[in-house]
Amino acid sequence: MHPSTDDAYLEANVLTIAPQVGGAIETVAVSENQHVAAGDLLFQIDTADLRASLDAAQARYDDAVQQTGAAITDLSSLEAQVTSARAALTDAEDAFERTDKLFSLGDVAQAALDQATAARDQARAALDTAQSELAAARERAGRPGDDNPAVRAARAELTLAEIALDRTRVTAPVSGWVANLDLRPGALVSPDMPVFSLVEDGDWWVDANFKETDLARLRPGQPVDIAVDMYPGLTLSGSVKSLGAGSGAVFSLLPPQNASGNWVKVTQRFPVRISLDSRPDDAAMQLRVGASTRVTVDTFALDTDK
Repeated sequence: MHPSTDDAYLEANVLTIAPQVGGAIETVAVSENQHVAAGDLLFQIDTADLRASLDAAQARYDDAVQQTGAAITDLSSLEAQVTSARAALTDAEDAFERTDKLFSLGDVAQAALDQATAARDQARAALDTAQSELAAARERAGRPGDDNPAVRAARAELTLAEIALDRTRVTAPVSGWVANLDLRPGALVSPDMPVFSLVEDGDWWVDANFKETDLARLRPGQPVDIAVDMYPGLTLSGSVKSLGAGSGAVFSLLPPQNASGNWVKVTQRFPVRISLDSRPDDAAMQLRVGASTRVTVDTFALDTDK
C-alpha cells in the first residue's frame, strides 16, 4: 500500500502587514479577501506631521550649506589677511635691517631704531593673529560642500525625513489576498504594529503528518496525489520535498512528559512537506490556507525509474 494521511493541510506564505511609521490612517484602499498585485496601494497614512518634519529638515540642511559657504568665504578673506600680514612683516623686517645698519654707522638716532623695532614686532604679532584666526576658521568650516560634517549630518536627517514620508504609502510587497482586515480610516497605528495579513499567491505546499511507521518508505522526490476536501473530485499532483527532523510533539509549546507509571506508547507523527506541482484549472477553485487535504505517496515511482 502507498502511505497516505488525511492529517494534511494546505499552506502558503502569510505576510504580516505593518506600517514602518505611525500616524492616523487616511485611506484604506483594499477590502477583506481582495486580491492585490505587488506594488498596489494597501493604505495611506496621514502625511501632515511628516511633511512638516521634512520641511524642517530641509531648512536645517539649507542652513548648514549656507553656513559652510559663509565659512569658506571667511577662509578666503582670512587667507588674504595672512598674505597681507606676511608681506607687511617682510617690509618691516627689511626696514629694521636698513635702520639697524644706519644706526651702527651713526647715521640715524636711537629713536629711529626703536621705531623700526616696534614696527617689526607689531608686524609679527599681526601675522600671528591672522594665522590663528585662519586656523580657527578652518576648524569651524571643516571640509567644503557635502564633505562637511555638519552638512552630512543635515543631509542624513533630511534623507530620513524623506524616507519616513515615503513610508506613509504602504503597498503590497507581493501579490496575494488580503486577510484578517480590520482597519478603518481615522484609526491610529504605530510603527511595526500588525494591521492585517496578506496570503501570498506564489508558492503553495502541503504539510502532512505521517505516522513514524511510514517514514522508512518516504523519500524526497516521490510523486504525491493530493485530494482537497473543499473541492470533491479535485486531485492535485505534488512531490515530497522534505521530511521533518522531529515529531510535532517535540516542537509543541508543552512537550509531553512520559515519566508517569501509566505510560502508554503512542505512535508519533512527523511533518512531511509536499510541494504542489499543479494548480486547479478552474479559477473559481481558489486554494486557501489551512484547507484539509488527503495525500497519498507513490513510494514505488523512484525505484521504478532506476
